[in-house]
Amino acid sequence: MTEMRECVLELNALEVSCIIGDLPWEREKEQLLQVDIALGIPGEAFESDALADTVDYASLAEIVRERLISAKCRMIERAAKIVADACLEASDASFVRVKVTKSGAIEHLKSASASLTLIR
Repeated sequence: MTEMRECVLELNALEVSCIIGDLPWEREKEQLLQVDIALGIPGEAFESDALADTVDYASLAEIVRERLISAKCRMIERAAKIVADACLEASDASFVRVKVTKSGAIEHLKSASASLTLIR
């Protein structure tokens, strides 16, 4: 009998301090983004216990941080796309789901988020 399964590796609450926003003060002062990433990975990773069968998430987290810092995005939607593209470029993941959250953007709003899924 063949098993049907979705194998997912998640990176939760990656913190990135970067320029993000459209207001003049936001273009000058870094703000903290929280990035959640889910990657579709081969099922072998759950059996083999080998880094070669999965995603090196330490390396991927650094790539994501570097991309967001250099991008200086105005919108969190664009930041989510940059993260998703970086994840697919740096891995063999079958899909990536990204959520970028920005806290304290406006008064009385805890946070705003943008989510994106890309499928290979």
